[in-house]
This record gives sequence, structure tokens and C-alpha cells, in this order.
Amino acid sequence: MSVPHTFPTLRTPGGAVPPDAPAWNRQRPSAMPYHRYRPVHERVAVPLTDRTWPSRRIERAPLWVPVDLRDGNQALAEPMDTARKRRMFDLLVTMGFKEIEVGYPSASRTDFDFVRHLAESDAIPGDVTVVVFTPARRDLIERTFAAIEGLPRSVVHLYTATAPVWRDVVLGRGRAELRELIRDAAGHMARLAEARTEDIRFQFSPEVFNLTEPDFVLEVCNGLTTLWDACPDRPVTHNLPATVEVATPNVYADQIEYAHRHLERREDVVLSVHPHNDRGTGVACAELAVLAGAQRVEGCLFGNGERTGNVDLVTLALNLHAQGVDPMVDFSDIDVIRDTVEHCNRLPVHPRHPYGGELVHTAFSGTHQDAISKGLAHHARQAEASGEPAERAPWAVPYLPIDPADLGRTYEAIIRVNSQSGKGGIAHLLHTHHGLDLPRRLRADFSRTVQTATDDSGREATPEDLWELFRTTYLAPAQEGPVTLSSWSAEEIAPGEHRFRCELRTDEGAGHYEGKGNGPLAAFTDALAAAGTGVDILQYSEHATAAGPGSPAVAYAECRVGAVTLWGVGRDTSVLTASVYAVLAAVNRAAVNQASVNRVVAQGG
Repeated sequence: MSVPHTFPTLRTPGGAVPPDAPAWNRQRPSAMPYHRYRPVHERVAVPLTDRTWPSRRIERAPLWVPVDLRDGNQALAEPMDTARKRRMFDLLVTMGFKEIEVGYPSASRTDFDFVRHLAESDAIPGDVTVVVFTPARRDLIERTFAAIEGLPRSVVHLYTATAPVWRDVVLGRGRAELRELIRDAAGHMARLAEARTEDIRFQFSPEVFNLTEPDFVLEVCNGLTTLWDACPDRPVTHNLPATVEVATPNVYADQIEYAHRHLERREDVVLSVHPHNDRGTGVACAELAVLAGAQRVEGCLFGNGERTGNVDLVTLALNLHAQGVDPMVDFSDIDVIRDTVEHCNRLPVHPRHPYGGELVHTAFSGTHQDAISKGLAHHARQAEASGEPAERAPWAVPYLPIDPADLGRTYEAIIRVNSQSGKGGIAHLLHTHHGLDLPRRLRADFSRTVQTATDDSGREATPEDLWELFRTTYLAPAQEGPVTLSSWSAEEIAPGEHRFRCELRTDEGAGHYEGKGNGPLAAFTDALAAAGTGVDILQYSEHATAAGPGSPAVAYAECRVGAVTLWGVGRDTSVLTASVYAVLAAVNRAAVNQASVNRVVAQGG
């Protein structure tokens, strides 16, 4: 069979199936020019062989360092102004970050002015340290030191690209020349800091560390540890970035563990990582790097950054939370955090973004909805049995790795209904919003009604839409159908014997009827039979919709009326009235159904 040329710009793979391919794999060679690219092991040595990181666990949070105000800001089509920078800074402080990269003062007047704003406005809490970024040029280093004058604490972050391609193509320097350039810049920083009374520490990033020869990284970093005279009270931060992701995360972990083992004066060094997301594995790289010995992670909220972004600190920190490890920063109102980041960056957060996206706690699928609904009910029962508040009780709910309430989310948006939804989710929403506890067979019946409505509209059904559809389908026929009760009364005339008297109105007129039975509903159906409508109640249940003596009751009746079986629902403060309305609703639904059949037959004739 030939494939129609619906997509003329694509080249369907058409080479011969590889001879060693299993019978179940019919993929064919593509025309993609993959041969242009070298695998990472041909580009950089990874000497670690006796790795230990795979057997470790993350048991405490690393030092998180948000770089939204520098690295993230550089990636924006419209960089933040001072007002938006200050709003982002205040958010980061409120969340609990203790080291924050605030700018690249030598790169722009806006960045310089913002650092001066922080220095002059008493905006920095006593336990927060700001980081500023500078390339290895004396004039730009001096501009950076001018920006931080008066700051009580700061880290000056020096960077230079060190990978061979960057050395050859961008810098035009060999290893020895580049090493001397870095040492000269670092020495100049040390002299400028000696003339200050403020607490100034140093950080170095060999940009594109992950493509730099390991021996050259160690040579440069160990030299700076000595030059800057690092000590435990004034450590040097060596930040080893995956500036451009080029390998699977395990390779980056091997590179970090090798550095962790071979950095000199290790107790005087803070080993930091800065993964990017070019391969879509930035979070995995960061997590494995922490297993491999990293103590500090730089990234952005929701992963903003050049190309495919920096590593996402929201995902990283909440991954720890989901494993029972304190993330050491606060996400108790994720929507405020997301809204602030979207405002400052002028970039939307994807609705399926881990943890923070608008839809990440929402289920449309029927099977998911059913499992979540049952899981939430089970969690509530378990918490009540243990005497522990639900928000503190151990969490184990299907499809929800963490409790949305931990992030300030309500349960109202967890289950939403469209054409993919099932009876469990629909019943959950009616219960949550209107106190209804639908019988199992009624859930299935209403689910089919909802399916038809959503298939026809192609839209999501809101809780309000569901209620209106439920009301018009099952409740309204009791009072809006062709058969109405003008007046009625029920009484027990003898033990186990009830009498029901009523005036019934139909299209053919009104009449007074009486019926007897072993209960009020049995007596009512007897009265209906006297009026010419035979009704059998197949299933019946009722409950209160809220606590308290005055709360409405709802009754559900599955009735066989003639040749059809239909549900009716009644709602009233009187249980008996609700029950009568439920049966009457079923009767009227049957009458409307029969009238529709008669019209079709008449039209066909």
C-alpha cells in the first residue's frame, strides 16, 4: 500500500529493514544525516569506571541557586526591567532561597542598576547571599565590583568557556593561554576583594565543562582553589555546567563524580552543577549529579533559559518532596509562583508542566477519574480512622504522586469531564459540588447522557454543565412532565399498610386516585396503576445531601414503566416527598420517551 503524499516535505524511511532486526521491529533506515554528529565518547574522555553514584539516594536537598535574574533573563525576548526583577527577587526570597544570582552587571545598564538597587534599598535579608556574573576581563570585573559595593555578602562568579571547540573557534587560545587568562582574571578579583570590608566569595565556571578535557578542568579549578585561598569558612564554588547537553545523564554523573573525587582541598570547595536541557534530560542530569557528589544546583523556576532552557528547580525540589525529603524551599501556593514567573518572564508555563502546570493534577480519562475518586475517599477514611488531619496523613492516591493541597491547589479541578471521561469522575463531581451519591447503575446511565452531550459539543463539561444536565434529565421531569401531582397525601392506615391519595393531571384531564401498599411508594405505584400507568420500582435509595436536620434529601428510583426502564430523581427537605418525585420523574421520562416513539412511528407511516 502506498502512502499518500499528505506531508510532501517529510521523507518516509524506505531503506531495507536491517538483517538483524527482530520480526516485530519493521523500522527502516531514515534519510536523516545522523552521520554528521559524533557520539560524546569520541569528543571527550570520561575516565570514571568504578562509579558509585548509582547505589546512592538523595536524602537531603542541595543548595538551590536560582539564576532566573541572570541566565534566565538573558534568554528573554524582552528582558526584565527593574520592577519585574524586584518582583522576581522578592518571590525567590519568600520561597526560601538563600543564594540568588541577581545579574550580569557588566552586560547592561539594567543589570548594573538592579544590583545597585538591591545594595541601596535594604532588600536583602541577613541570611541571603547574592551572586553576580562576570567574564574573565579586567574591565568587566571592575565594573562588576563597582556594582556590588556596599553589599554585605556576595559571590562573584567568574566564567570562561574551556571546551576545545570554544577554545579554537570562539577564543582562539590554546590550553596554556586560556589557563593564564583565567588566572590573571582570578588574581585581579582577589586583589579587588582584599581592598573591601564586605564578605566576598568566589565562584568559577569552566563553561561547557561537559565537553572539556577532565585533566584541564582539574588543572584550572585546583589552581583557583589555591589562588583564592579557599577554606571551609570561605569556600570556593566550582560550578561545572552541562552548558549544552550532549550525552545521556549517566555520562554527566560520571563526569561529576570524577571531579568530586579529584578536586583538591575538597572540604574547601562547593561542587556546583548547572545543567541545561538540550536533550530534555536536564532534571535527570541534576539529580544524578547530586548522587555523584554535587552540593549545589543552579537553575530557573520552570526551566526558563537559552535554547530548551536551564534545569527546572520547581521540578527538582518537588521531586524530593514526593520522595519524603524536605525540599528546603516553599511551594505552598504554586499558582502564585507560576503567575509571578509568567508575569516577570512574559512566557507561559505549559499546562502539563510537572507539578505547576494548570492541568497536571487534572484527569479527563474515565479510568483515571474512577481511581482518583476512590483514592481520595479512601484517604479521607484512613485519616479519620487514624485521628490525623487529612492534610497531614500519609498520602497514597492513584495518579496523584503528591497531594495537590500541598501546593495550594483545591480538589475541585482534579476531575474534569469531556468526551473521554467516565462514570466515576462524573459521579465524583456531582458528589463534590452537590452532595449527590449516585447509585452504581445510575452512574452508568448518566455517563452515557454526558458522553452524548460532550461528543455533540466537542467541549469540556463544567460542574455547572453537569448539574444542569443532571437536573433536566432526572429531576425536572417530576414537575415539568405530562403527569403532575396536583395534591397528594400518604398515611399509614394499619401496621404495614399505607394509603396514598392524589389528584393526577395528564394531557387528557385530571382525576382523583387512591392506592394501597406496604409502604408509601408501593401505595403510590398502586394509585398510578389505577390511573392506567403500571410502575415497578426496581431499585431505590435516598440520602441527605448535607449534615443537619434541615438539609435537602435526594431519592433515586429505577423504575420499569411499561416496556422501558428509566431512572428518576427527587429532591426535597422531606424524604417522602423526594421519593414520590423520584418515581414521578421516571414515569414522566417514560411518557416523554413513548411520545417520541409514537411521533417517529407516525412520521414513518
